[in-house]
Amino acid sequence: MRWFYTWFFPVLWIAYLVYWRVAALNAKTTQRLESLPSRITRSVVFLIGVALLSLPRIPIPWLYRSWIRPSLGTFYGGAAITVAGLLFSVWARLHIGANWSSSVTIKQNHELITSGPYALVRHPIYTGLLTAFAGTALALTEYRGLVAFPLFFFSLWYKLRLEEKWMRSQFGQTYADYSRHTAALIPWLI
Repeated sequence: MRWFYTWFFPVLWIAYLVYWRVAALNAKTTQRLESLPSRITRSVVFLIGVALLSLPRIPIPWLYRSWIRPSLGTFYGGAAITVAGLLFSVWARLHIGANWSSSVTIKQNHELITSGPYALVRHPIYTGLLTAFAGTALALTEYRGLVAFPLFFFSLWYKLRLEEKWMRSQFGQTYADYSRHTAALIPWLI
């Protein structure tokens, strides 16, 4: 059973990434693309977070100390939260369809999607990812998860702010009305 605890999260995240790459094949043609320095900055911060969660040994011992007592409850609770977050982001990805991209873009014939998970929050893919990262950090129970989570949040928040600016520019008052009635990440809060 130890193999399950060792491999559950890596297999889950790899399966998610494979799905994400395959789903990206049907995206619309890009009309406007985020600058290369912006993409690199976000990616580097994000990848540092990924390294913290996935590398078995970084030469900073305190990162591997537990901030909460590891138990079956923390593992399975974290696993359930991670799966729920990933499923929510997959639902959002399916719902946005060909308008999706990994970078901040405006697509040709870009549509503003406000239904499905986009009726709950404006950036449900990020909501799902942040939920999944929080679940993984809980299951891990080590300080490296607590350090990685703010890096993911910063990277996604930076991207969200740029997307918001571009969506307001593209959709004007329609987007302003949508954002007044729909939270960015957490329904009725943020």
